Amino acid sequence: MSKPFATQDFDALDTFDMDDEFVDPAAPPRPTLSFAPMSDAVAVTEAAIGEAYNPVGKLVAETETAGAAAGATPAVPDEILSAELTPYEPAGLPVTSSGAVEVSIPRIAVHVFAERQDTLAAAERAGQDRRMARATTQIRIGGVAAAIEAYQSEPTPPLIVVESMKDARTLLAEIDQLAEVCDAGTKVVIIGAANDILLFRELMRRGVSEYLVAPVQALQLISAIGGLFADPAQPFVGRSIAFVGARGGAGASAVAHNTAYAMSERIGVNTVIVDYDLPFGTAGLDFNQDPLGGVADALNQPDRLDATLLDRMMVRCTDKLSLFAAPATLDADWDIQPDAFEEVTSRIRSTAPFVVLDLPHLWSGWMRKTLISADEVVIVATPDLASLRNAKNMIDLIKQGRPNDAPPRLVLNQVGVPGRPEIPAKDFGAALGVHPSLIIPFDAKVFGSAANNGQMIVDAGAKTKAAEAFETLAQIVSRRELPTAPVKGRPAAPTGASAKKSGSILASLFSKKR
Repeated sequence: MSKPFATQDFDALDTFDMDDEFVDPAAPPRPTLSFAPMSDAVAVTEAAIGEAYNPVGKLVAETETAGAAAGATPAVPDEILSAELTPYEPAGLPVTSSGAVEVSIPRIAVHVFAERQDTLAAAERAGQDRRMARATTQIRIGGVAAAIEAYQSEPTPPLIVVESMKDARTLLAEIDQLAEVCDAGTKVVIIGAANDILLFRELMRRGVSEYLVAPVQALQLISAIGGLFADPAQPFVGRSIAFVGARGGAGASAVAHNTAYAMSERIGVNTVIVDYDLPFGTAGLDFNQDPLGGVADALNQPDRLDATLLDRMMVRCTDKLSLFAAPATLDADWDIQPDAFEEVTSRIRSTAPFVVLDLPHLWSGWMRKTLISADEVVIVATPDLASLRNAKNMIDLIKQGRPNDAPPRLVLNQVGVPGRPEIPAKDFGAALGVHPSLIIPFDAKVFGSAANNGQMIVDAGAKTKAAEAFETLAQIVSRRELPTAPVKGRPAAPTGASAKKSGSILASLFSKKR
């Protein structure tokens, strides 16, 4: 007796039954089986089927249109039911780059039963991916038959991924057997050989949550899993861009702040700067702002953060740039729980499309986790041996923790200091295996003047090479182009506190001591 996962009304898809083509009429009727409810699976529309799952959708659409015009019911081609099918590319949902897959996988157990070696390798890479960090993945050799045998004696997890390179007739029979040993609510993803819209529809009718065509890639599998467990009620999540210095004094904070400012003011995207250097953060100084409790208050009470409280803790520098400043004081030891940094970052990401993380030059568990979990990492280095060694260690660690992502971006800062021997940028990049995304020339006058006045380079020296460099870096990390016309609402001069309190930064510092 089957154990259906959920009762489902499939009348809308009952125009034909693939089983009718090969089931013995004298045999007893097969029980209606379904896996997880289709309402929890990927929403399927005619347009989505044609675009996302069937590269030959145009041909299928024309065939169905012609059949409908003739008043005929679509027939299942005999070769689909009996032929030994071969893999068809491309597989499943298209994934163009690592940046195109930004999903959040909940704390679930995922069991993978693969037949092909490349599928096993892809599943292993997916299980090690940062997006799957909260999930528990078990990978086993064998397809649907192995899954059926395993679940005879053990409960099924929330998600099963099974691979079958068999023909459609055998695949459907195996799916029926799998449904009999699975628990209610289990979602099933099938990796098969046939890129056929009719087979896809029949699998969906049986309650299968997703169908991918082999060979599959790690990011493709992650995208499919994320789509199944996406919560529409979850708030928007912006991209996090982490800036870290290869050594102290490399200027990572200045690069982070100026890049964020260029993103907000030149490109026109809402951006939040989070200064995680609690005792020595310079975000308040660079923007000529008196830092509030900001980051420290948020880290001390991450569970209480909501949209209203976050808005109170942030300082609005411009219409599109907000600042989570560090307290920059030594009055406390700042013994913060490592999980608090992840929680606060997650909450802040719901407030803006881009969140720039200004990370301190230290090493700890939360630093490692933040670098690996960030959507993009920018390492700022100076052209010297210490920076080269530290940058290599960071890049190697981040590559290992993010096997399916692009390597971190490298920015060479303070290049061309008079009288200082330097490692050429070409040799620096060759030693790391990562060529610099940007080289920022040394300009003591512009940087010093901007820092002392609490201004950004884009305003203090708009026509300098450094300003051009920050605008370029802003385009790189945001993946946006500079608008051809001025951004609506952007003032021609520094805004907010930067304009009103220009020159008062030293006074504000001394007033805090009195």
